[in-house]
Amino acid sequence: MEKGAEQLRASETNGRPDQQVGPPDVSPPSPSPMKGADILVEALVREGVDVIFGYPGGASMEIHQALTRSRIRNVLCRHEQGEIFAAEGFAKASGRVGVCLATSGPGATNLVTGLADAKMDSVPLVAITGQVATHVMGGDAFQETPIVEVTRQITKHNFLIDRIEDIPRIVKESFYIANTGRPGPVLIDVPKDVQQAVHTPVWPDDVAIRSYNPHIRADSKAIENVVRAIRQAKRPVLYVGGGIVAAGAARQLRELVRKTGIPVVQTLMGLGVFPETHPLSLRMVGMHGTVYANYAINHADLLLALGVRFDDRVTGKLEAFCKRGKIVHVDIDPSEINKNKTAHVPVVSDVRYALEDLNKQVVPGNYDAWHADLETWRQKHPLAYQEVDDAILPQHAIDLLYRMTGGKAVVSTGVGQHQMWAAQYYLFDEPRNWLTSGGLGAMGFGLPAALGAQLARPDDLVVNIDGDGSFVMNVQELATLYVEKLPVKTIIINNQHLGMVVQWEDRFYESNRGHTFIGDPDGGIHPDFVKIAEGFGIPSARVEHRKDLEGALEHLLETPGPYLLDVIVPYQEHVLPMIPAGHTFADIITE
Repeated sequence: MEKGAEQLRASETNGRPDQQVGPPDVSPPSPSPMKGADILVEALVREGVDVIFGYPGGASMEIHQALTRSRIRNVLCRHEQGEIFAAEGFAKASGRVGVCLATSGPGATNLVTGLADAKMDSVPLVAITGQVATHVMGGDAFQETPIVEVTRQITKHNFLIDRIEDIPRIVKESFYIANTGRPGPVLIDVPKDVQQAVHTPVWPDDVAIRSYNPHIRADSKAIENVVRAIRQAKRPVLYVGGGIVAAGAARQLRELVRKTGIPVVQTLMGLGVFPETHPLSLRMVGMHGTVYANYAINHADLLLALGVRFDDRVTGKLEAFCKRGKIVHVDIDPSEINKNKTAHVPVVSDVRYALEDLNKQVVPGNYDAWHADLETWRQKHPLAYQEVDDAILPQHAIDLLYRMTGGKAVVSTGVGQHQMWAAQYYLFDEPRNWLTSGGLGAMGFGLPAALGAQLARPDDLVVNIDGDGSFVMNVQELATLYVEKLPVKTIIINNQHLGMVVQWEDRFYESNRGHTFIGDPDGGIHPDFVKIAEGFGIPSARVEHRKDLEGALEHLLETPGPYLLDVIVPYQEHVLPMIPAGHTFADIITE
């Protein structure tokens, strides 16, 4: 059996930095009174925060002033949505908690999409918002919004701090909640008078939340049930997702595959947890997954679902999904078990713990016939595209980028056709190299997420593969790239249309265009991304012919600093394969 890649990038962990201690005979200095804003910033420092994404305003000025007195680097994104997407990119690429800061009112509400995105994709994030003073709250003061109420359903937890004494405890609890169990976003709302008050802080060493127990390990009986199911199976499949990334369990997953020989399908959020270049990888599953990955699910007699939530973009028609197989579902979030699909063997556990326990008991299976069957489907229905004249097909552009970078880039995307083509044609062998908005599908994610990833991993190549519609939504972050001197490379797959909606129009609405053309009605290429990039101080170029593409990509990769390449592609291309929403494997469209 082929041996899977064993290297897993070590995620940095959030922890209290080593304290500076004097000689043994010298007592540490006594705590001094501090303003609330300074206590807040010092609490962030104690959580290991060195980068924050913040845009100042009236209700958050005190915190920004305190940041100038600290060692934390504030990155001034040009829009609050840009800053929270950057914080997500930072978190996704590193495994550390991303932190962002906004003022009250519109500053806070501009974070809402990012909070919902982080909640859907289980991203560890702490968002801090300034708030109007406590004595005017509820009176519709200038730039007042009840952001705790607004965000209650799209955060893992949130806090309104009304006492300066609570700042150290709440900050520590926020990081603990955000980064343990099923990760997610936590919001801290801090009124201005609390920021301005003065108090001598008491720093907690530990977190104890009686109602919150994130360290869950399945009992031995549950693991034995899974082992028994594996031993009885003839056609097992591992269906793995973003929970493997969050748990840091890629190494344990690879060990399980090596020991058993079970093939692997990955969700959009799970790309890279198992090497896509490995023979036992069936690549991405779901609406735009490979035919053979979807075939495997359809014909499996055992589905080992690890760190997944049976999303509708994977399952299609729920009652027909894996209708021939027994389902084992392992997830740390008990609310996910039986939520969409009934599990025959439910296991509530941190997936890394479950994999460690499984690896102690599993043995190699005899799956030669199953492997041969899957290989037949792989050969019959490979991912492929047909070149046309001298036009640049988006699939070719991404495939060429993959080959030229050796698959080593950290890739972010916006949302749309380009996102799916990137998932199909850029192969990932390691986790945390694929950054995208999955559950929420938020356009505008790509550029700021790449910005955050570059700050988290300054020595790595970071490429934003974007669409012309998605890119415009946070184009202002080109200014941040320029000022911060971040060498993010952007490739715009430019078809002058909202491509995924056009594809659905073609398939299901008789090609009737419902406001999906976003180019120049008088001809030409509009907007001119080369000129826009030039205005932000970013080197750029446009490429329209296939013969020029390799040279253009080579120039992009060799140019120091940030760079933008506008790649003109035909709008008629569709992302295939495609299982229409609510349909089954039998309805898959391949041409």
